Amino acid sequence: MNLLKYIVVGFIFGIVLTKAEAVSWYRIYEMFQFQSFHMYGIIGVAIATGLTGVQIIKRKKLKDIDGNPIYIQDKEKGNIRYWIGGILFGLGWAMVGACPGPIFILLGSGFLSVGLILLGAVFGTFLYGLFKDKLPH
Repeated sequence: MNLLKYIVVGFIFGIVLTKAEAVSWYRIYEMFQFQSFHMYGIIGVAIATGLTGVQIIKRKKLKDIDGNPIYIQDKEKGNIRYWIGGILFGLGWAMVGACPGPIFILLGSGFLSVGLILLGAVFGTFLYGLFKDKLPH
């Protein structure tokens, strides 16, 4: 019963992303073709929301549900790994037409072919686990 609130939030999040067309292959295609501002606007709002939330947590020294202070670790220095990761992420996103976040939303919407994308994402995660010690971090 304790997990019910997370399930409800997940359903609401899925509905919002679907209604905003953030899971639409056509909107993603338009984004990567620089034909529409729609997805850039959604991503921009998400970045602004996250930035604002983190600043509120840091400045007000908010605590978690157990009363412990929330500590947000600073990002490690480095440049090349963020470029490589971003390029790989963007290429994968562009090739399949779906961000990893909405995979389950698309499956729930009846797009069963997205199951292949989910398998690819799980396999990629598995490969990362195998090779993470050999990769630049």
